[in-house]
Amino acid sequence: MTLPDRVSLRKIAPADRDAVATLLRREWGDTRVVSLSLGGLVDAGTLPGLLAERDGEVVGMLMYRVAGGVADIVTINAFASGGVGAALIRALVEEVRTADVRRVRVSTTNDNTRALRFYQRAGFHLTALHTDAVTASRRTKPQIPEFGQDGIPIRDELELELPIVPRGQQ
Repeated sequence: MTLPDRVSLRKIAPADRDAVATLLRREWGDTRVVSLSLGGLVDAGTLPGLLAERDGEVVGMLMYRVAGGVADIVTINAFASGGVGAALIRALVEEVRTADVRRVRVSTTNDNTRALRFYQRAGFHLTALHTDAVTASRRTKPQIPEFGQDGIPIRDELELELPIVPRGQQ
């Protein structure tokens, strides 16, 4: 796998958990995220994940959950541009490419046009629209903002999926 300049990827180790929790709180306001496709509130800080590092500094992080043949990206953050997010997704695909995992799924909100562009360029397809899902999620996590990127009201959750071809069938 080709990586961005001087970037290395690795699994999150137990010794990384405090730093991961700090990053999640900084980026998401909490270690817990809420999503309809995830079934409600999920503590991302306890999940398996991948770190991208450059010169010993974390430049990206992806937290995921595997269940029922699906690998759900719970959070993904790239703190440096230049392909870090795409490298994390490619690494996740290789990590979960088993006979049981057939797709990677991710959710984003209707305002996040940058994420929608990123995921589609990475090969994901739109598979579901959950109208007013974020409005409902605010009952569980009231700190979710009303407005997002470009002043767009945050209301809906969109699901995207990336099919995975099992090893040996590529």
